[in-house]
Amino acid sequence: MRRPLRIIMLGPPGSGKGTRAHIISELYGIPVITTGDMLREAVAKGTEYGKTAGGYMSRGELVPDEIVNGVVGERLGRSDLENGFILDGFPRSTPQAEFLDDFLEEHGLKLDYVIHVTLEDEAIVKRLSNRRSCPNCGEVYHLVSKPPKKEGVCDRCGSELILRGDDRPEVIRNRLAVYREKTQPLLDRYMKKGLIKEVPGDYSMDRLSEQLKRMLG
Repeated sequence: MRRPLRIIMLGPPGSGKGTRAHIISELYGIPVITTGDMLREAVAKGTEYGKTAGGYMSRGELVPDEIVNGVVGERLGRSDLENGFILDGFPRSTPQAEFLDDFLEEHGLKLDYVIHVTLEDEAIVKRLSNRRSCPNCGEVYHLVSKPPKKEGVCDRCGSELILRGDDRPEVIRNRLAVYREKTQPLLDRYMKKGLIKEVPGDYSMDRLSEQLKRMLG
């Protein structure tokens, strides 16, 4: 039986972090769990932390670390994660990382890897600014890797495609600057623990599974 794998995914928006997380999930049969999914599930189930988080979310406010930590603790305690998990979007701050360390230690568990997906800022800007979205049905296209059959028009519903505000180059660069400022302390923390594995975000898709299997063993 394969040993449990407990992994954190770190990487800037547009780096391909989510793609790599889901490939690892398929290879090793362990769930990808995101902060957003955990919060929405807690709200839907009406847990104590979920009720509190729901109030912040309904007002469009950031959910405080202590509430996020509580929701994560509820989720990590469930039996479907006995063989491991991939955390995508948590931790995002030092207090969240400290909570995770304490939770794992308390339950006799440990992290195996922190996978850091790396990609130059300008490559990310180019990648994200080529996305086009359908405001009607929500379909997402990419002008290079997944263009619509007819330029500027959604294949599914025929609506005019748009460039979302958060996919504009100046907005992307600001998001990247904020991400790096917030994430550097986490990278430093996990580097000292010897947990960081760096994965390039521009690795060819047809060789990605092979690369990840080789890295994780």
